Amino acid sequence: MNITDIISNSGKPDIYKKGSSFMWTDEHISKQLLNIHLNPDIDLASRKLSTIIKTANWILSTQKEKGKLNILDLGCGPGLYSEIFAKKGHNVTGIDISKTSIEYAKKSAFDKKLSITYHNANYLNIDLEADKYDLIVLIYTDLGVLIPKERDILLDLIYRVLKKGGTFVFDVLKDNELEKRISPKSWEAVSSGFWKASPYIALSESFLYEPQKVILFQHIIVDSDENIETYRFWTHFFSQNDVRKILEVHKFTDIKFREDVLPKGDMWSGDNVIFSLCSKN
Repeated sequence: MNITDIISNSGKPDIYKKGSSFMWTDEHISKQLLNIHLNPDIDLASRKLSTIIKTANWILSTQKEKGKLNILDLGCGPGLYSEIFAKKGHNVTGIDISKTSIEYAKKSAFDKKLSITYHNANYLNIDLEADKYDLIVLIYTDLGVLIPKERDILLDLIYRVLKKGGTFVFDVLKDNELEKRISPKSWEAVSSGFWKASPYIALSESFLYEPQKVILFQHIIVDSDENIETYRFWTHFFSQNDVRKILEVHKFTDIKFREDVLPKGDMWSGDNVIFSLCSKN
C-alpha cells in the first residue's frame, strides 16, 4: 500500500478543492443511498417520513390561495415530497442526478397512478422553460452543499423558471456551534459496505474553514487493488442575514424565515435548520 499517496490525499485541502470521485452517480453507492432514503425512521439521506409529511404540508399551506400549482422539486431523490404534492392535486416535476433514485421514483409514481414528470439530470445545467413554476422546493439543505459558484448558477436558474409571484422554499443549516459539528478522525476496514461491494478501508475526517462557515467532510477510500478515491462534501452554514444577502443579490424579494418547521433533535435538525421562503416579483 502506498502510504505516501494516502497521506497526501488525507490532509486538509484548499477550500473547495474537488475530490476524485462523485458519490451520487456511483452505481453501488446510489443503491445504498436509496435504501437510506426509503427508511422512514431515520434522518439521513432524507428526513423521517413523519417529518417529510409535516414539512410538505407546511409548504403547501403557504400557497393555499394559489389553487393548483406547477411545482418543481429540485434534488427530488426517490420522490418522497413529489408524491405528497401530486396526491394533493398539483402538477409536479422532479429532478435528481441519481439514476437509481429517479428510476425508483418513476416506478413508484406509476404504481400509485400519480402523474409526475421526472428528469435524471444535474439541476445545475438542465434546460427548463422560463416563468413556468408557481413553487420551487430544494429540501434537505441541498443549497448548502454547493460551492458559491454552483450556488449562483442554481439561484439564477430558479429565478428564471419561477413565475412572477412564485415562491422558492429551501432550507439551510444554521451557523451556530460549528466546532461541535466537526467529526473526529475515524476508519473502518470491511469486506463490503456503504462505499463498495468489495473490500476497502475508509479513512474519514472533517475540517473547519471558519471564515467561510464551511466544514469539509472528507472520506478516503482504499480498495484491495490500492486504488484511492477521495470524496469531499463541502457543507456551508448560514445566519438569516447571510441567506438574505445571497437572495437579494439574485433579485428575490419578500424573504421570510422559519426555524420551527422541524421537530427538535440533534444539531442537524430542529431550530438548527433555517427554512427560507422568497418570491419573484
